[in-house]
Amino acid sequence: MDLDARFSTPGDPVCAPDWLALREPADAAARASALVEPLRGRSLAVVRDLGCGSGSMGRWLRPLLPTGPWYLHDRDPVLLEIAARDGGIPVLGDLAAVDSFAGTDLVTCSALLDLLTAPEVDRLVDLCVDAGAAALFTLSVTGGVTLDPVDPLDAAVAAAFDAHQRRSDLLGPDAGAYAAEAFRSRGARVETAESPWRLVAGPLLEEWLRGRLAAAVEQDPALAPDAAAYLHRRLANPDLRAVVPHIDLLAH
Repeated sequence: MDLDARFSTPGDPVCAPDWLALREPADAAARASALVEPLRGRSLAVVRDLGCGSGSMGRWLRPLLPTGPWYLHDRDPVLLEIAARDGGIPVLGDLAAVDSFAGTDLVTCSALLDLLTAPEVDRLVDLCVDAGAAALFTLSVTGGVTLDPVDPLDAAVAAAFDAHQRRSDLLGPDAGAYAAEAFRSRGARVETAESPWRLVAGPLLEEWLRGRLAAAVEQDPALAPDAAAYLHRRLANPDLRAVVPHIDLLAH
């Protein structure tokens, strides 16, 4: 099977509306709803949704908690427009431009922390703590993906993918644990829970595998000669399963 254009441009599907729509049911099923319980007795008059994408975090969380206005932060105006259709106040701009969460009761994000560096996470934690805002950060990848059945190339792809996630000092699979310790060091109470994707053969598994392999080959070009055959073997198996570990974090 030939690799499509996304093989050579692994960043394309990450924030594309169709990719976000494809993954939304898996995200909703994976998030640790038990971490929402401690927030139920807290006033949540103002919520900020960072890197909101098309708004899936709000669609999952808002029915679970009574909240006031949602401020939707994202760099992409197209995604902001989609998210704002479900309610919320769109805020266009880089997260680095935010200098205060004053007046905010809850800061939330989904699948964002692993795209940040340690100084960026430290700054985000400081902003939350300084404002006295609770933080609910979900779906940070942790590595350790399990594919069933096993393929001889799995380990090399996994190592290259994890290295790709840590490129340019990004925290990648270390982000969730790093953020938890950063909050604890600043005196916050921290709770974490596993939130794995459990994927079966189908469109989401295929798109996830294509993006994973593309990133691995970008990181380690030595994988390129075997990549197409590996992808073909994987996608040709109707019994393919994957567990993609994540961690959710509540700091309050």
